[in-house]
Amino acid sequence: MLEKMGDKLDAEAIIQEFESLSMDAGRVQRETLKKILEDNGETEYLLKWGLNGRTDPDSFSDCVPIVTHMDLEPYIQRIADGEKSSILTGKPISTISLSSGTTQGKPKYVPFNDELIGCTMKMYKTSFSFRNREYPIGNGKALQFIYASKQFITKGGLNAATATTNVYRNEEFKKTMTAIQMPCCSPDEVIFGDNFHHSLYCHLLCGLIFRDEVEVVSSTFAHSIVLAFQTFEQVWKELVADIRDGSLSSRITSKSIQSAMAKLLKPDPELADTIYNKCLGLSNWYGLIPELFPNAKYVHGIMTGSMEPYLKKLRHYAGELPLLSADYGASEGWIGVNINPKLPPELASFAVRPDNAYFEFIPLENNLNSLEVTVEPRPVGLTEVQVGKEYEVIITNFAGLYRYRLGDVVKVRGFHKSTPELQFICRKNLLLNINIDKNTEKDLQLAVATAANLLAEEKLEIVDFTSLADLSTEPGHYVIFWEISGNADDELLQKCCNCLDGAFLDAGYVSSRKVNAIGALELRILMRGTFHKIMENFVQLGAAANQFKTPRCVGPTNNKVLEILSDNVVKSYFSTAFG
Repeated sequence: MLEKMGDKLDAEAIIQEFESLSMDAGRVQRETLKKILEDNGETEYLLKWGLNGRTDPDSFSDCVPIVTHMDLEPYIQRIADGEKSSILTGKPISTISLSSGTTQGKPKYVPFNDELIGCTMKMYKTSFSFRNREYPIGNGKALQFIYASKQFITKGGLNAATATTNVYRNEEFKKTMTAIQMPCCSPDEVIFGDNFHHSLYCHLLCGLIFRDEVEVVSSTFAHSIVLAFQTFEQVWKELVADIRDGSLSSRITSKSIQSAMAKLLKPDPELADTIYNKCLGLSNWYGLIPELFPNAKYVHGIMTGSMEPYLKKLRHYAGELPLLSADYGASEGWIGVNINPKLPPELASFAVRPDNAYFEFIPLENNLNSLEVTVEPRPVGLTEVQVGKEYEVIITNFAGLYRYRLGDVVKVRGFHKSTPELQFICRKNLLLNINIDKNTEKDLQLAVATAANLLAEEKLEIVDFTSLADLSTEPGHYVIFWEISGNADDELLQKCCNCLDGAFLDAGYVSSRKVNAIGALELRILMRGTFHKIMENFVQLGAAANQFKTPRCVGPTNNKVLEILSDNVVKSYFSTAFG
């Protein structure tokens, strides 16, 4: 879908292709499933279920079971260990993606192949085309806070890295960025540097060097953009000195990064003075991004789900610049594209691209907070979902995942032609649960946002937060961990603790608290920098910094994160909200 003259992207042609797919999403889904099953029908996994060459949706759902990652783990492990037979896919898998692993403490192995790269590039191009129609860009650059993870070789000789790293290393990614005409400010040596802090510093420096050319500021997740400009607040004078002198800070020790940056850095006292004066002129860093990058059109990244708590800080840095939520996907595959980029992130929905994978949806008829135990409803197809209802997403992709539970809960906001527009609600397995209570990630976010209003009155804010269903006490109780921006007195924090406890509206929680079947909520205040230590832990385990998501509910097996949290508690409060 590139023009013949050069490699420039034909955005309108891309949009027309998407519109055509959306017109008859049901047919596209049947063809997509047929192609997946024809390509992989002779694999050990599919032969086991007796499809016998059938490729229609009914036979597929009748024969092949719905599975979790745990069910497929033995098959994936055999591939990682080097078995050459067709286990999950007809063509050999040569690459493994690692999920972020922030919930239970260890990343999952997910098969990755050229077909997934193709799907990813289609999403990038489609997303860019819709964005560019609303916010046209010229021949500028993107300040992208992107980082590669550590890469390793599995026992069977397969390359393993995070999904984002696998994408960044692929030639198709560079071709797509060239086609979009939005090259990254930073050289590859910075993106693939082995020290996250050094890469972040150099991303900022590259952005400042090309400040007049920067038209987009982006990262995979909103958290990475916030972290970048929080870091800028600490190191801006050092960055200005680098630009003034034309020499790189001694903090950067990587020879390859030093060499790459030397090609960009030249003494520029005028630019240094401009940046210095811009920073001095800001009030509490409000509007930092447009001051630094006067031609920036928008800020772009995933801003839904667990990223929503960072929006307030991101808006502070962005000033009047629009925030555009990036598309909806996972390590297992891309799902929906943001075709309405002008909507604020809180209202973002994503139109499913029906040729990316085969999708099914389990209706959550009694919603997540229901106390009733019911038989799980039969999944429905992409075009059979109903507006206003919530579903769990099932994906069958081109890389060996069949009827795979993503663990995501979505709400159908409407239809674009015949393909649904989905709003991401939460991760289904991120539940605070002790008795008959069921509080989701979204419930936790709402409770924290309510209590944060009390802090805001004292000009304080929550830097980050997580939670734990503590079953080591009798009765068990919720523990909420907060890192806050300054010092708050005991009276205020006790009020916050009581407010948190009262803000969980789930009927099972409220009734359990009233009869003391769940103990008093505990608020633990953390030392500044605790969540940074948690991110460092995941980066050391091989995660990419820009793929990091703060675990909103720490699982019982996530020992290292629990240890970091416990070691950094400075104050603790118990709720008196229920007497």
